[in-house]
Amino acid sequence: MYKRILLKLSGEALQGKQGHGIDADVCAGFAAQIKEVHSMGFQVALVVGAGNIFRGQFESAAFLTLIVLVADYMGMLARS
Repeated sequence: MYKRILLKLSGEALQGKQGHGIDADVCAGFAAQIKEVHSMGFQVALVVGAGNIFRGQFESAAFLTLIVLVADYMGMLARS
């Protein structure tokens, strides 16, 4: 039986019903579930996506194009 878990949480999963950023209630829910798994004796490593954070930071079209590209590359690297 495996004792280590690698969990990748996407930025979209962390935003909850918001369009961008991080929803504290959603994070608290994930934390409680991860804590429960850890208490069962598993080691848990997390990879957290952040593309949605960058996409939500800038409203102007000039920045948006660049930020979306950077956020997408970050997401691809996180999946590697």
